[in-house]
Amino acid sequence: MTIADAIRAAAGRLSATSDTARLDAELLMAHVLGVSRSQLLLLRMRDEVAPHAAGFDRLVERRAAHEPVAHLLGVQEFFGLEFAVTPDTLIPRGDSETIVQAALDYARHDARVLDMGTGSGALLLAFLHERPDAKGVGIDASAAALAVARANGQRLGLAKRAQFVQANWLEAGWEHDLGRFDLVLCNPPYVESDANLDPDVREFEPATALFAGPEGLDDYRAIVPQLGKLLVPGGVAIFEIGAGQAEAVGAIASESGFAAETRRDLADRPRALILR
Repeated sequence: MTIADAIRAAAGRLSATSDTARLDAELLMAHVLGVSRSQLLLLRMRDEVAPHAAGFDRLVERRAAHEPVAHLLGVQEFFGLEFAVTPDTLIPRGDSETIVQAALDYARHDARVLDMGTGSGALLLAFLHERPDAKGVGIDASAAALAVARANGQRLGLAKRAQFVQANWLEAGWEHDLGRFDLVLCNPPYVESDANLDPDVREFEPATALFAGPEGLDDYRAIVPQLGKLLVPGGVAIFEIGAGQAEAVGAIASESGFAAETRRDLADRPRALILR
């Protein structure tokens, strides 16, 4: 059996649990071979699969049980960069690139940035990668997530400009010693408690980074009123929002004296709320 045959068979098996079965199979095979997907498709498809079959089959079995591809590979691409991910962090998604792009459009080039709920560090590190004069702080309540973010900062050569601090915005005094910022980025938990999520997400990604009460608004209600003590005059805060949340989060912002502007993602869905 060739590698092409093995990928075809795996894609058929994964079609029951994945909308991207063929891509998943190709990525898993490339990982087993230690090559890029492009190298796999161009150079290795006619090779015999036998030396690699056992390792590939194990990964396909785990993917068939809904384990995310990013966890199986250990990495996820975001904003053109490769980030290590683990079950302790949310997997960075393309929709969240809208937040980074909005930040690049609105923030000063030498901005001091706060990333609230940094997880893998993707938002902060992607912004810093594009803005060599900027520096920032990523906070997270999870020590395990912060370890992933610090490792990503080191891998990307950004450790000198990115500091990661354990802090929980639901606890009094969490912001002490952080100072003020030109830009606040935040992809908070915003999923309704009873939301029907895909098993890939519900069973494998951290619940504390997903769920935020019956309306998915609890963390916005906690964070937005605190922005006044975090932002410098003229600073901007950019939040990721879920489907149908723009109006509700905008109302929370208005109650705290902020004007809100919506930015849509590539699928034309409201994805970022820009507060000034």
